[in-house]
Amino acid sequence: MNLLSMCVPVKARRILVFQMPMAFAVLTIAGVFSNSVYGQNWAAKMFEITHHDFGSVSRNAKAEFAFVVENIYEEELRIASVRSSCGCTKPIVSKNLLKTWDKSEIIAQFNTKSFIGHKNAAITVVFDRPYYSEVQLLVKGHIRSDIVTEPGEAAFGEVESGVKREIPIRISYAGRDDWKIVDVRGKSDYLAVRLDAPQRRGNLVTYMLHVGLSENTPVGELHDELVVVTNDLQDNEFHLPLVGRVVPPITVAPSLISLGNVTPGESKQQRFVVKGSKPFKITGISCADERFAFKPTDDSKSVHVVPFEFKSPELHKEAAGGFKETVVIKTDLGASFVAECIVSGQVIH
Repeated sequence: MNLLSMCVPVKARRILVFQMPMAFAVLTIAGVFSNSVYGQNWAAKMFEITHHDFGSVSRNAKAEFAFVVENIYEEELRIASVRSSCGCTKPIVSKNLLKTWDKSEIIAQFNTKSFIGHKNAAITVVFDRPYYSEVQLLVKGHIRSDIVTEPGEAAFGEVESGVKREIPIRISYAGRDDWKIVDVRGKSDYLAVRLDAPQRRGNLVTYMLHVGLSENTPVGELHDELVVVTNDLQDNEFHLPLVGRVVPPITVAPSLISLGNVTPGESKQQRFVVKGSKPFKITGISCADERFAFKPTDDSKSVHVVPFEFKSPELHKEAAGGFKETVVIKTDLGASFVAECIVSGQVIH
């Protein structure tokens, strides 16, 4: 298939995901330390993955990987520090204090701007609470000196659901005059790529790669990568990260609202904010629970503040118990411009 003259759907790759069953028991670190063998690696048990291979990446590519750590113990933990054995990798901690079942990320940033060649690094994660321990995370990769990508990733930013988006990426190569890109692969069915004809000047080859995002892309975070295949006899692939976020055209904040405890006969007031990419009217707000009353305005605007009231009947009419209701907000922009939020609470006597 000729990539130079037509839009090419990204080939889907199958990925097998193995999930471990969730543990329902919470361990105590003191209990783990009761066995000297297991006590030595209590911190390592919180990491599912401790190794990552970036593969081959181009110069200037934004190569990152997040090692997830989850506190499976009763005690609160603290990540005191992280350090790397090589300047080719910079570690960043997203969250230092972890209560039970809290998660944090140790983000490994591969420095493709200052380093080239095969690189390895050991990231040491130091815990100092409630006990001292260290865990090593290993990363490796090959930073190609002959290929440069500008920008270093396919970054879509925030894209409204139902909207197409395309971004250009310049791929430059210095070496053989017959070098070429023969394919581009990815995991998502919602991506398409287009390559302009290469510009050749001696041993310099430049491609413009256009990465397109379909209007059917589901709402949510985008974390993918493109695999660019070349005619090199060895090391004929390099990876290009792809990130972004597809957002619904209408959003509600907060999307989860807790009213806490409510006594019979009590009334509680709250509010939520409805935002859109363009002015709109709220045509209706529905909720199956008749104890809720909403007060939207008739104005057409891109931001609506909607107050509401939850009123619990008197004691002889109200039964104790929790509630969790979905609130649906409709607009005059059409059936696809609908938003939801969830309101919960507990009626107590």
